[in-house]
Amino acid sequence: MIVRWLYNLLLWAMTPGVALYLLRRARKQPAYKLNWDERWARYQQPTRVSGVIWLHAVSVGEVRAAVPLINALERAWPGRPLLLTCMTPTGRETAQSLLGDRVEIAYLPYDYPGATQRFLKRYQPLFGLLMETELWPNLVHACQRRKVPLFLVNARLSAKSAEGYRRVRWLLSPAITGLTGTFAQSKADAERLIALGAQNVSVVGNVKFDFEPATELVARGAHWRTLVGDRPVLLIASSREGEEPLLLDALEAVTLPPHTLLVLVPRHPQRFNEVAELLSQRGVRSLRRSAWDETPIPLETTVLLGDSMGELNAWYALADLAIIGGSILPFGSQNLIESCAAGTPVVLGPSTFNFAQAAQLALEVGAARQGQDATEVARLAAQWLNNRSARAEASKIATRFASAHRGATQRVLDLLKRRVPRD
Repeated sequence: MIVRWLYNLLLWAMTPGVALYLLRRARKQPAYKLNWDERWARYQQPTRVSGVIWLHAVSVGEVRAAVPLINALERAWPGRPLLLTCMTPTGRETAQSLLGDRVEIAYLPYDYPGATQRFLKRYQPLFGLLMETELWPNLVHACQRRKVPLFLVNARLSAKSAEGYRRVRWLLSPAITGLTGTFAQSKADAERLIALGAQNVSVVGNVKFDFEPATELVARGAHWRTLVGDRPVLLIASSREGEEPLLLDALEAVTLPPHTLLVLVPRHPQRFNEVAELLSQRGVRSLRRSAWDETPIPLETTVLLGDSMGELNAWYALADLAIIGGSILPFGSQNLIESCAAGTPVVLGPSTFNFAQAAQLALEVGAARQGQDATEVARLAAQWLNNRSARAEASKIATRFASAHRGATQRVLDLLKRRVPRD
């Protein structure tokens, strides 16, 4: 009780800083100004839905991973309304593009006691699912008081994060023990979570393996391939701040096949103009996706900048090989699974803690290679691009790898059916 009181006191002290943070983000990404009141669970209009099945996915990656689970929940609880909450505008936009009106979409309010109570009163969830590592003490406590079963799904916890969590165990332990159940990605994740107090822990695998790209995106990528012709295509997927200069320098120092087309897709849309300016300063002959009329790309164009939202799976379908962003600098890597599912082998940098198990499995079977810095990543990419037969074999391996690890969504669903009310 005292711990939560201190936590709430800290939250209130931080409130002006939270508001300033949103305003600063809105300078580069105006969508942060929209739906402002939802952040504090102050709603202007009555809800269209209540008695929902509620799933929380922080941002783009979690939203995409949630889609197979949402499909399964719709089948298991037909007619029951679904609520998907996010924390970022890009997550919300992704949810809208992937799911449309199939679900109610809203921001999860910040973890103030009154806000969490208003949120639960408004939507009255039958049960809730939190994707990956989302643990909010007041939210878990409010769900316990209202007897709302709450599960941590696709749960992961790296050794580094576990050490950090142990330092604030006094705060997080009640939240972890307050969960109805935890569905962990791997045995190692489960053991770390149990050490922090998690109960009813099951190892189910990674639901991100169950994601199926939209058919039209795969077809779009195949169409783009006809416009590129026989040129090798190297994709830098979901690059993070600071990684583009490192990779561009490293790729200039290796020998790529003649006329290789580099496709560069930054992770965050607010950085599109920044990366375009970087290419311009370097004198790179580039073309922005937003300016491309989908006619054949001239040979003198060496970089195609993917400054669009929601087309990553089309880029994977186009590419021969992908360097996964977020792995060059210590961001923990972006999702390598979707690339492998498209039959596009991947090169990883040293930082993969967000996808530790998937990365290790991909490396073991040969669907991925890993470099210890941008220089080695570029060298490995060049080796693969210059060896057509090895790359073709790696493509087959990547497809088999992604397919072999599917099924986590069904395992989650089977466990939920035994633990939560049925209509």
